[in-house]
Amino acid sequence: MDVKPRLPRGRQFFANPGPTNIPDSILHAVAHVTVDFNDPAFLAVYDRCVAGLKRVLRTEQSVFMYTGSGHAAWEASMVNLFSPGDTLLVIESGYFSENWARMAQDLGLVVRSVAADWRRGAEIGAVEAALAADAAHEIKAVCAVHNETATGMVLPLPAIRAAMDAAGHPALLLADTISSLGSLDFRMDEWGVDVAVGGSQKGLMLPTGMSFTGVSARAMAAHATSRLPKSYFNWTNMLARRHRSFVGTVPTSLFYGLEESLRLIEEEGLEQVFARHARLAEAVRRCVRHWSGNDGPQLFCLSPDRYSDSVTAILLPEGHDAERVRRIALEAFNVSLGGGLGRLGGKVFRIGHLGDLNEPMILGTLASVEMALRLAGVPHNPGGVAAAMDWLAEAAGQG
Repeated sequence: MDVKPRLPRGRQFFANPGPTNIPDSILHAVAHVTVDFNDPAFLAVYDRCVAGLKRVLRTEQSVFMYTGSGHAAWEASMVNLFSPGDTLLVIESGYFSENWARMAQDLGLVVRSVAADWRRGAEIGAVEAALAADAAHEIKAVCAVHNETATGMVLPLPAIRAAMDAAGHPALLLADTISSLGSLDFRMDEWGVDVAVGGSQKGLMLPTGMSFTGVSARAMAAHATSRLPKSYFNWTNMLARRHRSFVGTVPTSLFYGLEESLRLIEEEGLEQVFARHARLAEAVRRCVRHWSGNDGPQLFCLSPDRYSDSVTAILLPEGHDAERVRRIALEAFNVSLGGGLGRLGGKVFRIGHLGDLNEPMILGTLASVEMALRLAGVPHNPGGVAAAMDWLAEAAGQG
C-alpha cells in the first residue's frame, strides 16, 4: 500500500539508537553564551564534568576528551597506544566491530578477529583460545564493542577479562561504550577495562560532537612507547594543558550541557537509570515476540543473555524491505527508526530505547511501527503493543 507523506505535526518520536532525544533542560544548558575556556568560572564547570563523567564510567583513572564523535575517540585510543605493525584482537560483533578493525588496518595495525555469528555473538572460549595460542604475546590489545548498536547485542566484558586472565595474556582490554554508557551497567575499573571509549550523543543525551576515553595506568604505560603518528589526539600534548584534554579550542557549550546531563542522571540514580532501560527494552522485546507470530518480524539477537537494553534490532521476513517500513513510519506517523547497517541494510530496522525515554514514548513508537508493518504488507501477529502494555503495567505495579 502506498502512503501519502503528511506534513509533520507534534513532536517527532525519535527512536533511533543514536543520536538520541535531548531533554529540554540540556538544550537550554547548551544554548550558553560564549565564554573563555580558561576563565575560572568555566574551569569549575569543566572540573565538575570530568569528575561526574568518571563516576558514570566508574573509574578513578585518567580521562581524555575530544571534539569529535565516537570514531574520533577510537582513533585517539589507537594512535596513543600502538606502533606500526602491532597486532589487535577484535571480537566480531557486527558493523561497528568491523569498522573498528578497518580503522586499525588503515592506521597500519594488524588485525586478528574472533569470528562470530552476528545473531548469537562470539564464544568467550574462542577469545581465550586465541590468546592462549599467542605464545609470543604479539597481540597488544583485545577490542570489544560492549553494546553492538547494529545487532542489539551486548558482550559480557567481565567474562572477556576473565578469559584474558585465564590465558595469562598481558594484552590491554579496549571497550567501546558508546551505546552502553549511561544506559547499561559499566564498571571500568572493576572489570579491568584499560581503555573505555564513549561519546556524547547516546546515553549522555547530548548533541553529537564530544567524545572521550577513560585510560588506565597500564594503558598510559603503553602510550609512553607508542610510535603511531599523532598530534591533536596526543595524550602527552594534552597532559601539558590545564584541561588535560583538547589540543585546541574547548567546546564550552557542550560542557554546560554535560553538567546538566550528569545532574539528570545522578538525580535519577545510575541503578534506576539502568532499571528503566531494562524495563523499556523488555517491553520492546515482548512486542516483537508477539509480532513474530504469523511468520512475522523477529528479534535479530538470538541469545537472551546478550539482549541489549539500549537498542533492539528487528529482522523482517524474507522478501520484505525494512527500509519501506522505516519510510512509512516516518512519512505517515512522524516516527524515526534506525536502519540496518552494512550487510543488514534493508533486512532489519532498529528501535533505540536509550537516553531520555519513558513508557508513553515507547508505546507510541511501537503502535506506529505496528501500523507501518500493516501498511507495508509485512506479515505479523497484531497486538504486540498490548503485550508491551501488559509488561509495563506489571512492572509499574511491582514498584
